[in-house]
Amino acid sequence: MPSLSHLLRSRRRVLALSAVPVAALLAVTALAPLPFSVAQPGITANVLGSYQGERVITVGGAEPRRTEGELLMTTIAATSPDTTVRLPDVVRSWFATDRAVMPRDSVYPVGDTPEEIREHTSAQMEQSQNEAVTAALNELNRSPDGVEVDLRLEDVGGPSAGLLFTLGVIATLDGDGRGGSLTGGRTIAGTGTIDADGDVGPVGGVPLKTQAAARDGATVFLVPEAECDDARVDLPEGLRLIPVGDLDGALDALEALADGESVPTCSA
Repeated sequence: MPSLSHLLRSRRRVLALSAVPVAALLAVTALAPLPFSVAQPGITANVLGSYQGERVITVGGAEPRRTEGELLMTTIAATSPDTTVRLPDVVRSWFATDRAVMPRDSVYPVGDTPEEIREHTSAQMEQSQNEAVTAALNELNRSPDGVEVDLRLEDVGGPSAGLLFTLGVIATLDGDGRGGSLTGGRTIAGTGTIDADGDVGPVGGVPLKTQAAARDGATVFLVPEAECDDARVDLPEGLRLIPVGDLDGALDALEALADGESVPTCSA
């Protein structure tokens, strides 16, 4: 019968030999590419001003108003679809408040190459701009036959700036409708899609966008109602959330804010 010491030595050899494939497996896993993208707060752009040397909003057939304050559209910056993301990248980003690990398909649902994705997001941006202009002119009861609106925002894609584009067009053409500024002189940021009827939709990446907004001086953030819970995650101190479901709700909230009245909040 084998002695106890012999059995212990044999067990240690088995454990040592077993550790070799386990360690190898862990090493392979750490180096293997994963189907994720890592995102962080992106750029913001004041739709009432210029971006990369060009006015974001220009109008023809109507006299533009002098605007005050800022309306910041917000973005996230995600690793490109051809960037290799490995386990160490995921672990580091998971514990960072200014990073988010997202399934690559949720960031890039269409297209396999950077070129295909640029084409898709550019098409989304163009459609978003058209819907935004239509929503703004409908709100102001103006005809596109009498007012020409041109929106320019180079190197930014996707539909998430729709709400801010619409508010920017209204601010440029009509202010707050009472002779004042739509922003009340504040720096107001936000995100959200918009359709021609003025309905506001969710976009994703809101916690990173609130960080971008606060970083660039915003004190108010307009967020789609459906994303209130997301917006409260790691919310920067001093940034006030205002949920909006449609264009009328956004305009009512901005008017109440300017008048010092109560506005909707993302309650817990």
